[in-house]
Amino acid sequence: MLDAVTAAGGASLGADLAQLNLARPVIDGEQVHVPKKGETLPAGASQAAGPGISGAAGGVGAAGGAGAGGPGAGSGGAGVPVDLNSADLAALDTLPGVGPVLAQRIVDWRTEHGRFSSVDELGEVSGIGDKLLAQISPKVRV
Repeated sequence: MLDAVTAAGGASLGADLAQLNLARPVIDGEQVHVPKKGETLPAGASQAAGPGISGAAGGVGAAGGAGAGGPGAGSGGAGVPVDLNSADLAALDTLPGVGPVLAQRIVDWRTEHGRFSSVDELGEVSGIGDKLLAQISPKVRV
């Protein structure tokens, strides 16, 4: 996250970087909210999906490409879709109806075929039928 803040021009003097996990990797398109000193950071706010880095006290600028997916990438919190192209086994295992075996099949499909170009491609993974795909689709992204 520190690289993303730096790439956005750095934090302003009023920013409270102590509320952020600056060692956490960010993913392309992720929005990071840098709170003002004294502002309470809502749970999951630094992990909300969307472009750029925002915050009244934080640096503002494009963060696309500034971060890299790491362990758990794309599993940023409640309401944030899991990125099929960067999520690890643990992140995929958090999806409804997906356990460790199916999570491994998703990773194996990604290894064999490359990046997912659409969420619908999940249907090509062995064990994911129409019903499960409909259940997972709102919770994932590419």
